[in-house]
Amino acid sequence: MTATLAPPGAPPPTDAPAHGAPGGGARRRGPRASAGVVAFWCAAVAVPLLFLGVFFAWPVVVMVGRGFVVDGALDLSGFVDVFSRPRTWRIVGLTLAQASIATVVSVGLGVPGAYVLYRRTFRGRTAVRALVTVPFVLPTVVVGVAFRSLLVDGGPLGFLRLDGTFAAIVAALVFFNYAVVVRAVGGLWERLDPRAEQAARALGASPWRALRTVTLPALAPAIASAASLVFLFCATAFGTVLVLGGMRFGTIETEIWVQTTQFLDLRAAAVLSVVQLVVVAGALLVAGRARARRERALTLSEPVTAVRPLTLRRPAGVPRGDGHGLDLAAAALTAVVVALLALPLVNLVVRSLRTDDGWGLDHYAALATPADTLGVSALDATVTSLRVALDATVLALVVGGLVALVVSRRPRRTVGRHAVAGLDALFMLPLGVSAVTVGFGFLLSMHRPFGLDLDLRTSAVLVPVAQAVVAVPLVVRTVLPVLRALDPRLREAAATLGSGPGRVLATVDLPVAARSLGLAVGFAFAASLGEFGATSFLARPDRPTLPVVIFRLIGRPGEHHYEMALAASVVLAVLTAGVVAACERLRASSPGGDW
Repeated sequence: MTATLAPPGAPPPTDAPAHGAPGGGARRRGPRASAGVVAFWCAAVAVPLLFLGVFFAWPVVVMVGRGFVVDGALDLSGFVDVFSRPRTWRIVGLTLAQASIATVVSVGLGVPGAYVLYRRTFRGRTAVRALVTVPFVLPTVVVGVAFRSLLVDGGPLGFLRLDGTFAAIVAALVFFNYAVVVRAVGGLWERLDPRAEQAARALGASPWRALRTVTLPALAPAIASAASLVFLFCATAFGTVLVLGGMRFGTIETEIWVQTTQFLDLRAAAVLSVVQLVVVAGALLVAGRARARRERALTLSEPVTAVRPLTLRRPAGVPRGDGHGLDLAAAALTAVVVALLALPLVNLVVRSLRTDDGWGLDHYAALATPADTLGVSALDATVTSLRVALDATVLALVVGGLVALVVSRRPRRTVGRHAVAGLDALFMLPLGVSAVTVGFGFLLSMHRPFGLDLDLRTSAVLVPVAQAVVAVPLVVRTVLPVLRALDPRLREAAATLGSGPGRVLATVDLPVAARSLGLAVGFAFAASLGEFGATSFLARPDRPTLPVVIFRLIGRPGEHHYEMALAASVVLAVLTAGVVAACERLRASSPGGDW
């Protein structure tokens, strides 16, 4: 074999291998590309952790530490003191009872709803799905006001005498969380392989037996995940319980607010925050394991959709026992539930339009003028809420998008998989930790934070930051399933064709993640727009948000203030539902998220 020698200074042959001489161009570009990719992934982990540490973990630690540190020494006697009070056990019992009963009812009603809305087709199904989702995105204060207007004396259901009762709170919690069960269970049911159920029917099983022994066990991971999330949301409900139950039927969340704002008992608030954190951690653990089981089950087989039209009459020639009766029962129950979901919203609108002289927009016109003792109009508060929610949404998208991108990876090593799972669980904690604890923790920790010569307590920046902390988990749960649904072979094919890690990320992962961006924006914006717990501490008196103004109007004496609160609640409900509905239209090309 002879070798071709190039003259001095000539370029290397064009067919030279990529791993040629150290001076080759490909060899020089490789290290720079690899260093850039490593730097990106390091930043993708460090930025969210820094955000969570500074604006969530640190305020919570400071708040809890104030209750457990006395004269510079750790003092855990507060646990004995707080748990020796009968009031504490009553509050814990009420929290668990409300959350448990509301979870059971939500699952019992939501599973038939998921079957009707995701396994059967009928005219107007898309509109019904949207209506079912509206209560979940409504601010909790609006839900409380809607139920109060329905149950008070003179309301459509005032004759039931349920205003301020335990049953009213449970009904409101079911109203709020019904969509969680329908969407979580329906999303899996829609893609569930029907051949196992068809095989059971062919072997002589009745429709009910096939449902009970084949379909429901397959749906168990989704049902368990939805139930744990509903329990989490019910156990940490604040605005709804505060409006409907007051001090009589409080929860751990409302009790933290009472102990902090009325009694200034930080020790009791700290103990209750730890108790709530334990409950939340348990619920998140169950939800995480159930979600992992659901994702593993979905990757074992390709989804086979078997959606049939929903008919009121049995088709001609179809024998009895085909499951038509089961369809009718599920459809009737779902229709009743949908009507009950619409009733508080319709009544809220009707009550806001009723005036002393008949009907009109007087209460809405009053929103443009400052209310007595508030010093600011509801219209100004609406503008403030929109600006703050926009800032919070941008923050949540950046932080939550980075978290979803990191957590969607599937490391080969066990340590890497555990680290990814731990990061996922860590960023779910803001969903369950008391917003009151976070808000009051901001006030305690943002005076000269970390020794800096700054006082951020009066800064308007804290409100969108606090709302972003709450919205980040929603962004993660919306974007993450889309990224995890991406076939890893696409990345491998792009790499085989010569794309570097950075280009694979830009051309494969990011375009797929963008498909869920609209829905993530909607949920983040809605969560920020309706956030009340932390905002009630941080909002400046001259720049309150709309939920804060609504709560203040409810507490003011006089029918005029209550009617203005109804009108303001309608405005807030229309804003949140409108944003989510607009973003939901972008979901058609996206597998969607857990919400």
